[in-house]
Amino acid sequence: MRTKSDVTTILDALDKYIPNPKSDLEYTNAYTLLVAIVLSAQSTDKGVNKATKALFEVADTPQKMLDLGIDNLKEYIKTIGLYNNKAKSIMSLSQDLIDKFGGNVPSAREEIQSLAGAGRKTANVVLNVWFNQPTLAVDTHVARVANRLGFSDQKDPTKIEFDLENIIPDEYKLKAHHLLILFGRYTCKSVKPLCEQCPITALCHSKDKRI
Repeated sequence: MRTKSDVTTILDALDKYIPNPKSDLEYTNAYTLLVAIVLSAQSTDKGVNKATKALFEVADTPQKMLDLGIDNLKEYIKTIGLYNNKAKSIMSLSQDLIDKFGGNVPSAREEIQSLAGAGRKTANVVLNVWFNQPTLAVDTHVARVANRLGFSDQKDPTKIEFDLENIIPDEYKLKAHHLLILFGRYTCKSVKPLCEQCPITALCHSKDKRI
């Protein structure tokens, strides 16, 4: 495991490499962000954005989504993997938002996780992106980078999250989520990491290192 000093040095380098890191998902409010995150499970952000561009023009609130109806929703998102199940989740969570939270997306992790299709990762993204809370959502990119850089030796996302919370300095806890995701998505890739252009190659001791 890395020391906090090592982690700070690595994050300092990534912060310069990826200025102003932010989500690749496109959204207009907390609700559309939540829907986009649910749709992004096992799908690319690019594919989600392509589908939601038209969808969010007609359904950017829970009530509008319910008024649209599940069959029409499916037409908008049919290019996204698992769209049938995701459509059911979106309709259910939209109804829950109206019934339980007055149509508003709650700002507590447990309440977001109570919604259909919204697990801990989804809740953490919403809290981080919309509510500016220092949460660390662990997706496949974050998990891979955390393991490769020695931030965590765990495989379970929640355990990795806890390791990151303990080792990442406070000044980076708000932006570390996106720094690690974007670094993993575009540079520290799964099959062919771009080590030749990586800003922290000298600090990486991963067995996957290519140079």
